[in-house]
Amino acid sequence: MSGQPLTAPYLPATVAEAARRFGDRPAFVDPDGTVLTYHQLHDRSDEVAAGLARSGIGTGAVVGLTLPSASPWVVAYAATAKVGAAIAGVNPGLTEVERLACLDRVAPALVLSDGDQVATLAVTGGRPDPLEADPDRPTAIVFTSGTTGTPKGAWFTDRQLDAVTRYDVGGAWGGDATVAQYGSTQFAHVGFTTKLPWYLRLGTTTHLLARWRAGDVLDLVERERIATIGGVAPQVALLLRDPRFDERDLDCVKLLVMGGAASPPALVEEARRRFDAGYSIRWSSTESGGIGTGTAPDAPEHEALHTVGRPRPGISVAVRDEFANPVPDGEVGQVWLRSDAAMAGYWGDPEATARTLVDGWLRTGDLGHLDATGCLTLAGRQGEMFIRGGYNVFPSEVAAVLGTHAGVADVTVVPRADDVLGEIGVAVVVPVDPTAPPSLEDLRAHGGTALARHKLPEALVVVDELPLTPMQKVDRKALAALVDPEI
Repeated sequence: MSGQPLTAPYLPATVAEAARRFGDRPAFVDPDGTVLTYHQLHDRSDEVAAGLARSGIGTGAVVGLTLPSASPWVVAYAATAKVGAAIAGVNPGLTEVERLACLDRVAPALVLSDGDQVATLAVTGGRPDPLEADPDRPTAIVFTSGTTGTPKGAWFTDRQLDAVTRYDVGGAWGGDATVAQYGSTQFAHVGFTTKLPWYLRLGTTTHLLARWRAGDVLDLVERERIATIGGVAPQVALLLRDPRFDERDLDCVKLLVMGGAASPPALVEEARRRFDAGYSIRWSSTESGGIGTGTAPDAPEHEALHTVGRPRPGISVAVRDEFANPVPDGEVGQVWLRSDAAMAGYWGDPEATARTLVDGWLRTGDLGHLDATGCLTLAGRQGEMFIRGGYNVFPSEVAAVLGTHAGVADVTVVPRADDVLGEIGVAVVVPVDPTAPPSLEDLRAHGGTALARHKLPEALVVVDELPLTPMQKVDRKALAALVDPEI
């Protein structure tokens, strides 16, 4: 299937073939221990698809999924694809107002909010009518997870789902050995929605948690001998702070894969040492299909600690100025990405689509620079840059340097209004030792060896952990309130 025209609906065909290959192997294990096998996923999604068709839902329709991240979500996704409709996953952790804002963007024909609704749709023994292959038919809509503004729905087709699988596993199928993993993100996140086909192709068994807690994750890793830990950098920091960490049997862990953005250098070093495992930083976006760059698990210090790595094979990255012209290596500019996995567009928003997809390239909205080795270093998001006394400051650049301080477990930099300078930088720090956090003077002295004086933070806020959105990204609104209570 790799690189060839799609001759069958991609997700439905993948579900059917996975059932044939892996049969009664558990595909998903719910928090209460309920098992969904590969056979059951295929059969139940057929029955639910028959119910959807009976309800008049078919090609061109949208089904909203606001239910929790458990096996009924996966059944509903597969069933919706089998009738030629698209799912629009909405994180149930959002407020009602936020959920409705997402759903209003896509006008769903049906919204499923719990597992009972999915089960009620099932027609016992039912099967959907055969679906013709159409690689450009919408299959999934994933909402952008920004913390400000109205969410946009990035939509993906069978063509993009196939590309994600090719980039990640080369289109390969798994064998007799079961690969155990755990669900580290909400299913509505691009990290699951676009990657479900390759989980199925590998024959993985995904263990689900009712809620992410460091101790519960480590218990699961020990018990199931999970080799790869995925998630975001703040979660790794919490794992390392588990009071029983050094007593646990974690030699099964061979790799940590962390997305979202760069990980603090001190965290990468500590995690590699204490887990005795490789650490790969992945950078992507909702619009990219969750595929972008990555650091090699055994990368040398510069790449591993200070960059988000190189483009995955088959993907191109460029850094350009405001006029879309290439900039020299080392100069900060706008990051553009070219990939077969990039979204088809924003649902119902051709103007935003035209601004973001240009001549086969995706304008990611991130700022960064490339070095001579081809590694990308991020400098923040467009709009996150602030101006201190007439000088541009990129928060991610400052945080990357402050993160190398031995007393810093995690850090971000947030602007705060200032009557004299316009804006100043505030360092929000998670200390390695909460009883002895670094002082502002310590951080400025440390950062002053690599940063110009105007980039150094001028205030400090110490926290137990960085606030995260329901999509496990740093919550910029909450940070703004932390550094300026009057907001």
